[in-house]
Amino acid sequence: MKRKQIAAIDFGATKVATVMADTNGAGALRIVGVGMAASQGIERRIITNTKQAAATILQSVREAEKMAGYRLKSACVSVSGAGIRSLNSRGLISIPHSNQLVHAADRKRALEIAQSTEIPDDQRLLHVIPRSYNIDGQGSIMNPVGMYGFRLNVETHIVTADTEQVQSLTRCITSNGIGISGLVLKSLASAEAVITEDEKQNGVVLADIGGDITDIAIFKDGSAYHTATLPVGGHHVTNDIAVGLGIPFHLAEAIKKKYDVLTPETDGGSDVTVTENGCSVSYHDLREIAGARIEEIFRLILLQIRASDDAKPIRSGLVITGGSGSSQGIVKLGRAITRLPVRIGSPLNLYSNDDMLCDPAYATSVGLLYWKMKSHGSQNNWSKRDRLGVLFPRWLGYFSSQNRQSNNQLKEKGNGKSKLRTQPSHN
Repeated sequence: MKRKQIAAIDFGATKVATVMADTNGAGALRIVGVGMAASQGIERRIITNTKQAAATILQSVREAEKMAGYRLKSACVSVSGAGIRSLNSRGLISIPHSNQLVHAADRKRALEIAQSTEIPDDQRLLHVIPRSYNIDGQGSIMNPVGMYGFRLNVETHIVTADTEQVQSLTRCITSNGIGISGLVLKSLASAEAVITEDEKQNGVVLADIGGDITDIAIFKDGSAYHTATLPVGGHHVTNDIAVGLGIPFHLAEAIKKKYDVLTPETDGGSDVTVTENGCSVSYHDLREIAGARIEEIFRLILLQIRASDDAKPIRSGLVITGGSGSSQGIVKLGRAITRLPVRIGSPLNLYSNDDMLCDPAYATSVGLLYWKMKSHGSQNNWSKRDRLGVLFPRWLGYFSSQNRQSNNQLKEKGNGKSKLRTQPSHN
């Protein structure tokens, strides 16, 4: 069977990641290329310099192409930022058939009516996600096709994005000769990689904590119920440390990564001094400053949960992904604040944590591939382990070495003189 080539580009504030893969259409996904570049021309997921942003994307793509051995023609792309909006809408139709049997065309018509809600001119439609169907008052129906009734009602979750920003992103990618096979909300893509169908059914929250933004997606009854973007992320933690302790931003970032500032002291409560590049700071102060900002993020997540629907519990808890979501102490703090089960969401879980794609920072990249496969009907009745198939052993050493090199390059962004190199934290 001929293998189909697919690819993903995760466009973030800290990095642009390109992942190339192929699939045989029967559930086997093989990663063949990975590329990373430190983001330039991007602030708060908004393109501020089109030329720099396009060059960053091209650098990431070229690295992936070199590894894969062929040119990337099109990719599924993540979308995020302050311009994301969401709302819930309903579509109601009558079943015109004499036997009152609901056809696929009826379902489509109900969805079209639901998405006909007025969308501002400065917004572009990204997703129309069915939350549930209702036939003649009987609710909580996931697929009405083949059922009987007189009226079909669908409740949907609609996601839109800022038109200008989508156009800017599109230009940056297409100017490099790359087509766009899909635009996917970042949190929904991440969920494809790290959340199970059972968790979605029982109620679960995904929080993708990035550099400057936290993307939220809440799932209930098997579908996306609520999405939101919070204007706070890991860079805010670093900035708080830099300002609070009077040290440079790049040094605060290095200390934050190296010392896992959310983990409690283990020496009976006495303060400890940590040193980096000749700078000594109080570990207690680090924890106080970082913990306050992360606590704020968790409380904002709680507000989004309450805004979605208080009547439906979140039994499966909170799953954290993103480059700022791998701290060992973040799970304990999250449980204390939210009173929910909390875990770190790793996208693959096939190899050791030394493997690059096992890091929560790459949940979106892998999730975009899963999303693309699902949209082509090849993601039915197979597990995540089956979905990934086999990463050929000859790639594993390359992945690990590239991970260390890429993370070091990202940490040097914004300060050409800084040569701090620290290893990422993993659970």
